[in-house]
Amino acid sequence: MAKARTKTKAKAKPNPRNKKLYDEGMKMRKAVLGAAYVDNSVANADEFMMAFQDITTEYCWGYAWSRPGLTKKTRSMLNLAMLAALNRGPELKLHINGALNNGLSKEEIKEIFLQVAIYCGIPASLDAFKTASGVFKDRGL
Repeated sequence: MAKARTKTKAKAKPNPRNKKLYDEGMKMRKAVLGAAYVDNSVANADEFMMAFQDITTEYCWGYAWSRPGLTKKTRSMLNLAMLAALNRGPELKLHINGALNNGLSKEEIKEIFLQVAIYCGIPASLDAFKTASGVFKDRGL
């Protein structure tokens, strides 16, 4: 009988290309998504996934989200519309929580998803409404 192999997940460490952008990105990412979520994502990343954590933190959160041209609230509105249009449910759920953290109201989120219904279709909007309803329920809203 073949002996079962036990694989241990090697802990990986962040290895950003641009430390300044990474640090700004980590600050922004934690402010929007919550420190517990971000810390867990990084702590559970192996070498393969850490490259994704690095690029997301550095460029998405450090470069795009940290730019002065739009508020966090506006960026959240854009993300909700784009993620709903792309039918990216798990990521949409994460960003609905982030949008609430950035000051969006249930009413504003509803209006975004109604706009999605017109420009992207009823099925995309329906999925977004269902996802948002679950987040609101989880948060007691």
